[in-house]
Amino acid sequence: MSQRKATSAAPADPAKRARTVIWILLGVILAAGAIWYAVFTLNKPAPVAVQPVADAQLVREDSHRVTAPATEKAQLVEFLDFECEACKAAEPVVAELKAEFGDRITVVHRYFPLPAHRNSGQAALAVEAAAQQGKYEQMAAKMFETQPQWGEKQDSQAPLFRTFAEELGLDLTAYDAAVANEATKDRIRQDIADGKALGVTGTPTFFLNGEKLTPNTMEEFRQKLTDAAQ
Repeated sequence: MSQRKATSAAPADPAKRARTVIWILLGVILAAGAIWYAVFTLNKPAPVAVQPVADAQLVREDSHRVTAPATEKAQLVEFLDFECEACKAAEPVVAELKAEFGDRITVVHRYFPLPAHRNSGQAALAVEAAAQQGKYEQMAAKMFETQPQWGEKQDSQAPLFRTFAEELGLDLTAYDAAVANEATKDRIRQDIADGKALGVTGTPTFFLNGEKLTPNTMEEFRQKLTDAAQ
């Protein structure tokens, strides 16, 4: 292409370009090998038996529902990793879909920290500890907002995550107890075991009414939700 033609072309729409980047990231979902079945860098490692597929559940009673429609038409489940760049890139997309379909579709989050991410398990643990004080969404949002600050680091970011808890006004004594509690760790292990049994290998992974989604564009994703919400 000549220089004249290159400079005369109309500039790309920034919003459209941003959406394209997001879907490219989502299309290159990580499949990083074995999943952390124990405590993923938490204390007191313990083996966790993989559930048979027949016993796996896509949504459990204690799963985090981030929308609460008066009349549920469908369920959208996301397995996520707070250190995953594709999950962070997906957040604006998910937020847009929640705003558009939240009155008809229940959006559910489940933990799936990947082994390649040194602090993703600890991040999930911090978010779950915050959830026990009613601050799941606030801590989850904080993790994605600050991901460039702590992601990809090899040293433990637990002290930083504790400062997030303090900023959110959590009872730090209760937070510390939850982080140290094996029951809190088991809550995250259960999500991992369910995800693995359901065929999740990377993040983010979405299921709509039990069907794993592999959308190529935002428009395709929205259309599937539109059809399900009828």
